[in-house]
Amino acid sequence: MAKKVDMKEHILQLMHRPERIKNMGIVAHVDHGKTTTCDSLLAGAGIISDELAGDQTWLDYDQIERDRGVTIKSANVSMVHEYQGDEYLINLIDTPGHVDFGGEVTRALRAVDGVIVLTDAVEGVMPQTETVLRQALKEYVRPMLYINKVDRFVRELKYTPEQMQARFINIINDVNNIIHHYAPSELREKWKVSVQDGSVAFGSSYFKWATNVEVMKRTGIGFAEIIQKVQEEKQDELHQRTPLTDTLLTMVIRHLPDPRTAQSYRMKYLWRGDPESVVGKSLTSMDTKGPVIGCVTKVVNDPHAGLVAAVRLFSGTLRNGTSVRLLGAKIRTNISQIAIYKGPFRLMVDEIPAGNILAIVGLNDAESGETISEVDDMEPFESITHLFEPVVTKSIEPKQPKELPKLINALKDIAREDPCIKVTINQETGENLICGLGELHLEVWQTRLERDWKVNVNVSQPIVVYRETVTKLSPEVEGKSPNKHNKFYITVEPLSEEVRNAMSEGRLREGEVRKKDEELIKTLVGFGMESDVAKKVKFIHSQCILADVTKGQVHLPEIMETVIEGFREAVDTGPLAKEKVSGILVKIVDCKLHEDAIHRGPAQVIPAMRDGIRNAMVSADPLLLEPVQKIRIDAPYEFMGSVASMVNQRRGRTIEIKEERGSSVVIAEMPVSEMFGYTGDLRGATQGKGFWSLIDSKFKPLPRSKIIETINDIRKRKGLELIEAPPAQ
Repeated sequence: MAKKVDMKEHILQLMHRPERIKNMGIVAHVDHGKTTTCDSLLAGAGIISDELAGDQTWLDYDQIERDRGVTIKSANVSMVHEYQGDEYLINLIDTPGHVDFGGEVTRALRAVDGVIVLTDAVEGVMPQTETVLRQALKEYVRPMLYINKVDRFVRELKYTPEQMQARFINIINDVNNIIHHYAPSELREKWKVSVQDGSVAFGSSYFKWATNVEVMKRTGIGFAEIIQKVQEEKQDELHQRTPLTDTLLTMVIRHLPDPRTAQSYRMKYLWRGDPESVVGKSLTSMDTKGPVIGCVTKVVNDPHAGLVAAVRLFSGTLRNGTSVRLLGAKIRTNISQIAIYKGPFRLMVDEIPAGNILAIVGLNDAESGETISEVDDMEPFESITHLFEPVVTKSIEPKQPKELPKLINALKDIAREDPCIKVTINQETGENLICGLGELHLEVWQTRLERDWKVNVNVSQPIVVYRETVTKLSPEVEGKSPNKHNKFYITVEPLSEEVRNAMSEGRLREGEVRKKDEELIKTLVGFGMESDVAKKVKFIHSQCILADVTKGQVHLPEIMETVIEGFREAVDTGPLAKEKVSGILVKIVDCKLHEDAIHRGPAQVIPAMRDGIRNAMVSADPLLLEPVQKIRIDAPYEFMGSVASMVNQRRGRTIEIKEERGSSVVIAEMPVSEMFGYTGDLRGATQGKGFWSLIDSKFKPLPRSKIIETINDIRKRKGLELIEAPPAQ
């Protein structure tokens, strides 16, 4: 068992020994038992009492989490575990399971090198299980599997040992199928979980016991005895003989990589700079004597300390007072304090070497995903991309008009703290919009806005976010500058589905394209883009691509920055309803520019590009895209008629109906605009026995019969002139 004396001293010693460090997270579907599992691990480390573990939910320390009974924010804790006479530092991150807070999971995964994927033994691999495992694999984070709530097999389902093992095999196969599909090709087979090698464990976190093949061999306790102890209500004996802490953390120590090993293969994904440069070598080898380089994975507004940033340090040794540059914010600042995490508390320290997860006070302009570095001109880390986009919006205003400045500052803080919250502040109309992943996501931030920022607000009913796109190639359209001296000739066309999917999954990075980016060119050509066009791509933004295919234009490179700004403005507010544009390729095919630079400044170039793109879109059969969710509905078989009827009534489409473990499962697609209030209606129609889970979310074409009505609803809300007919086709 872990030692329970002077843990801070143990941590300070171990953080300088990378071979003894494990940075890990716990990920799962909602209510599968992550926070309860963390309680047991913390009890084993001596942080909380063994008697309270399972009920205390120590890492759900925000009152909103306790009130709602759901993990909302990722929580960090450092602890020590002893294995075969050696002590190891475990930097653990507990993550949310609810899909509305999936952004917290994605950002936490940047900080860790391995995860325990936790599943409920009865429910198995659920949609969010697959989502979080996909996120982990996308970040080159190695998984292990823990099957929780095994006692339910005995108490509820009366399984025999053979039935239990058959169910375990199904769950393991489901997890390995996901790993096979999404893991990096070179690590796919190595990372598959296996009972035989001990990378799969079984147990009950609430009763604080767990086992795997190694524990079974050591203790002689097999499934038959486990069934007997559960039947006799003697799970406390299992806790004494096969404690969860020892089983899981020993599994972590044996199978998850130390930070130096992990960085040797993770860096090629996390960072696209030159691996042979000084920075590249320091990152790949995790050189504690190299330049300080880290990635911000979370920021929190602390009422006492100000902005506190959680950082994974990949290079160098950070000390109080170190001067670092925030590469995204383009400012340099001094570190005020550094600390290690202990759940709701922070333990101040003087220095922390690379390979650790730490808290930093003083990065007041930091956002999640920010790169901090002592090197001013280094390539930043890859941006942290989320699988799902914010699709639900509410208009928000202060109850007291005099608090408007306070509200605007609070919204800016919220957007910095949670990148999955998109805030739009319209100075002209006075409308402030806050967009999130779902209704619960927005409700929680509204509660925090009133509690933490002391701003009482009125919010509108949920508003759905749409996207604008085109369905065919436009003719060549002229964009003319206000002074008439500069002209751009532009075409727009739809991007292929493969390219759109690659961008939505984060396989194509957004932002300015470096010269001769061979990897990007190869990827785009592989997706069907002409080679000559792929080589001329200049910028990727909002799942739209700008390419300069002109020839012999000597002045165009000089104003490319303002050309890109015009492109950004055009795709941020489309021509139909000023919604974001998605999935288009914009090509500059020719231009005529004034010889004198003073006549082709930003005030001339930006409107010419912006208006040219919008006019080209109008002539390319523009279309509105609506967010559509693919969901899984679980309900008893006798309620299938009601469930199917509710799907049809909400413009939904039933994809599949199947039976699993005595209940029916419906896989369906429904527009987000029809999903409001669905949870309550489903419970009412199934006598409280039905529930649904999100599988995927995509933007799909809105039926043409609803386009004019929807466009005018949006334009009316935004104070724009209404239209009577669809745009020219």
